[in-house]
Amino acid sequence: MQTYLDFEKPISDLEGKIHELKKLATEDESIDTSDEITRLEARVKEATREIYSKLGAWEKTQVARHPQRPHFVDYAAHLFTEFTPLAGDRNFGEDAAIQAGLARFNGIPVALIGQEKGSDTKTRLKHNFGSPRPEGYRKAIRIMEMADRFGLPVISLVDTAGAYPGVGAEERGQAEAIARSTEMCLGLKVPMISIVIGEGGSGGAIAIATGNRVYMLEHSIYSVISPEGAASILWRDSTRAREAATNMKITAQDLKGLGIIDDIIPEPNGGAHREPVTVMDAAGKVITSALTDLSKLSGEEVRNARRQKFLEIGRNL
Repeated sequence: MQTYLDFEKPISDLEGKIHELKKLATEDESIDTSDEITRLEARVKEATREIYSKLGAWEKTQVARHPQRPHFVDYAAHLFTEFTPLAGDRNFGEDAAIQAGLARFNGIPVALIGQEKGSDTKTRLKHNFGSPRPEGYRKAIRIMEMADRFGLPVISLVDTAGAYPGVGAEERGQAEAIARSTEMCLGLKVPMISIVIGEGGSGGAIAIATGNRVYMLEHSIYSVISPEGAASILWRDSTRAREAATNMKITAQDLKGLGIIDDIIPEPNGGAHREPVTVMDAAGKVITSALTDLSKLSGEEVRNARRQKFLEIGRNL
């Protein structure tokens, strides 16, 4: 069943009428509704195109969080083969919010890392809604160390509201784990490609997103804090999240202009949740192109280019 966002009401109304007409035609075959359905479907496409061409930062935040948006597990199944998840940080335990392991991309062995939010109540609880604990980042470090040792490119898919802020996570060194994961990304002598596929929240995102190439889907967001969190801190009023989102410059378009990311991956009309295969194929093409370019560099050149990329951010602003 399609989930509609607040600003999608015109689309919801039209598609509701289409559903009623199809149901009517099924119940009474003497009634021909095909022409009316065709007309309404054309109106749906036009309404969707118009609405999505004018999305603000808050609307894009809602799209980035859409429950039917493709998640890490969908990309892993569609773009990669022989994905073998590896568990545990060899120190405390397993964290299901970060999925990491070895796979093949177009036949090339790679290390694959990403946050998984879950798609229903059971899986969301299992994956802690995509908010990693320290052991998740230490697991990511372990996989990146392995990739560096065996010369495997690292692909990371970012989708988290932020690292888990619980007392237990802080007691086990959340900040230190994030810092060491970021440091590990910067030190790799193998190509690292990162894509923000939904939310890129705070250090919880950058810990696995410090890549040679950083891309964002068209309607994803990437920020130092969630709009609700920023509103709570700045105005002590989380209901001003829309205002915070607008002022924080969190959209892919804003961040491309600021030089934070390398490029934007277009989404289908109506967002990635409407045509997940199309957007996953587009992400696959971007990964292929980036790997081709980076394969021409030596290990030292790959590492130095990555470090220089992040040192240059903000220099010309």
